[in-house]
Amino acid sequence: MSPFPDYPVPVDELQRLRSLERHDLHDHRKDPHLDRLLELATELLDAPIGLISLIDADRQWFIARQGIDLEETPRKMAFCAHAIAGSGVLVVPDALEDPRFNTNPLVLEEPRIRFYAGAPLTSEDGHNLGTLCVIDRKPRQLSDQQIHLLERIAELAMREIEMRRQSLHCPITRLLGRQLFLQLGELELGHARERHTPLSLVILDIDNFRSINSRWGHRTGDEVLMKVADLCRSNVANQDLIGRVGDEEVAILLINSTDEQAIWLAETLLEGAHHIGVSSFHNEQQIHLSGGVTTLSDTDSDFASLFQRATKASELARVNGRDQIVAMERQ
Repeated sequence: MSPFPDYPVPVDELQRLRSLERHDLHDHRKDPHLDRLLELATELLDAPIGLISLIDADRQWFIARQGIDLEETPRKMAFCAHAIAGSGVLVVPDALEDPRFNTNPLVLEEPRIRFYAGAPLTSEDGHNLGTLCVIDRKPRQLSDQQIHLLERIAELAMREIEMRRQSLHCPITRLLGRQLFLQLGELELGHARERHTPLSLVILDIDNFRSINSRWGHRTGDEVLMKVADLCRSNVANQDLIGRVGDEEVAILLINSTDEQAIWLAETLLEGAHHIGVSSFHNEQQIHLSGGVTTLSDTDSDFASLFQRATKASELARVNGRDQIVAMERQ
């Protein structure tokens, strides 16, 4: 039995953990921008300890820290685990007087926390990934102005994190790059295995993309890429993954989707591409897609197996005449 009360679990916990994974922060390198923001927070709020923390399923870890040697703690000890369950700054004036924390080892032993104030780090998709917090070893309060200041600095820290995330995306389409798509796909395959849920993959090729670049120029080619990316985004759920995995290839990983649903989506996108307007074409050419579809099999040892099968299906679609979808059965 835990020596202190359990932490509250956010109502969006599954989506929050997925968002945290997709920010790719588990091996976060030291970031001088985050260090400076945390230093600013501790100086302005006159706090000896400051942390930028992230909370996963069972631990919190610090991607920036001031005045403390700890690098992580169990989630059950984390003040920040309570802060992410709310929508505003959590202020604990005196932890020894608060039944949520007065038996916590972080209060009774080093670093002997008495005061805590944490502002959630809220992602662009609306999930609290962690906090920017300040800590003191003596009881105290914050004014409304100080609370507002802490919120603003947390927003700046989250902006830095989002900018780092965007650097891993294709700059033209804003889709995931190939490496990150494959990395996150491996994680989703693991989740599908654990939860016994279906997982489907669609790979789409823009037909004759090289000839589009040759005839109308790379600016038009970029426009085609952006509009195909927008078409994909508008037809998938927030939980699904979309990546640009080749010059003219887009991959869509459909979470908790069957092969029938994946084929329907692929056919919808193929038809939708026909109606994309590109100014340079002057109605002389339509956008056509060739695609491959497959679903997770018990024999798939890793995500690469699923990816290779979908790639083979898309290659068959091109060989068979393009502008079509081929479904590759599970082996």
